Amino acid sequence: MTSRVLVLDPFSGASGDMFIGSLLGLGANKKLVKEAMELAADVTVSILEVKQGLLSAIKVEVLQHSDTRQTYARMVEQIESAGLPWHVEQDVLGILELMGKAESGVHGTPLDELHLHEMGQQDAVADIVGAVSAFHNLELSGSRVLCMPVSVGGGYVDTAHGLLPVPAPATLFILDLSNLVWRGGPVEHELLTPTGAAILAYLVKKYGSPCSEYPQMTSSVTGYGAGSKDTGMPNVLRLVLGELDAGLIIDHVEMLETNVDDVTGEVMGYLIQELMDDGALDVSVIPATMKKGRSGFLIKVVCRSEDTNRLAHKIIAVTGSLGVRLIPVRHRLTALRRMMDIEIQAAGRPYQVPVKVGCDNKGNVLNISAEFEDCRRIAQKTGLQVKDLMRRAEEAARIHLDTE
Repeated sequence: MTSRVLVLDPFSGASGDMFIGSLLGLGANKKLVKEAMELAADVTVSILEVKQGLLSAIKVEVLQHSDTRQTYARMVEQIESAGLPWHVEQDVLGILELMGKAESGVHGTPLDELHLHEMGQQDAVADIVGAVSAFHNLELSGSRVLCMPVSVGGGYVDTAHGLLPVPAPATLFILDLSNLVWRGGPVEHELLTPTGAAILAYLVKKYGSPCSEYPQMTSSVTGYGAGSKDTGMPNVLRLVLGELDAGLIIDHVEMLETNVDDVTGEVMGYLIQELMDDGALDVSVIPATMKKGRSGFLIKVVCRSEDTNRLAHKIIAVTGSLGVRLIPVRHRLTALRRMMDIEIQAAGRPYQVPVKVGCDNKGNVLNISAEFEDCRRIAQKTGLQVKDLMRRAEEAARIHLDTE
């Protein structure tokens, strides 16, 4: 059982081409990635080795043959007809959906009526396909993906909508939907693009978590992906691939608590879903007897420190509670977790299902869990039951693990 970890270090922000370059620096197959990008989008791709200050980096240049803006629906059709591997296609569509939600939220336009601007161009499609193809070519879905705080830059950026503050509204919307930790600066340039934000947010949420510092690890290779702007500092995205030093990881978390006695079960169910969607690590609701013998609930939320204020405000807004207790930093030991892409047969064709595997520090498997959303999408396509698809994927994963 691997304990591989990928650390994303966007100290100078991130863009789609920087992400591709840094993954190529880790050893992704250049020919495969270039072919996937040119297959999925109307572009020509060049891959160059460049210098950023004292650092050697890989720069990916994408020349698009058309700058026509597309609708979100047309971009989805373009990806689905590109013949990409199933697991690559699903992650590309997930990132594209995140970008679409950002544009929809910023402009107040329904997703199915949305015409994308910078995000709807062929180079953006190519960047997403290239990043996801390189990620899976390196088999990084089986690694724990950690992301350091993201530098977004400052000042203003010239867009199709005119001069806008940094981070651009679409970028900020994506950050709002994510669990990424970010900061302004350190230069007066746009460092984090909407495409870069969407790729980071999606991969970190699906395959890992944010982190405030490098974990205890041994590194094996570092990749640098070069950006296009001269920012006065190394304009690169750094990715570090290595092995975690221990099977159990010390995780820093906080606990939020509050008591309520006038909230219905329906509202409580809504709150649990809202908190989990907004980045809570765990939510527990415990029946309690309150003062004067009233029945109520004790709500307990485990979260990261950077999410504390936001989640506390949500608890107060939904329940009407007058206060939330914060139990300062606790530590928890977590099992190693990795994602595996498992192939199953459904309705006569193969599908890839991500499966989460947890193990102890001796490599003993503790839990195998197929990703519900991926199985749900397959169920909608095939008419099969979600629970049966999940069971097939988990059984296939267990057989695969027994042969490792």
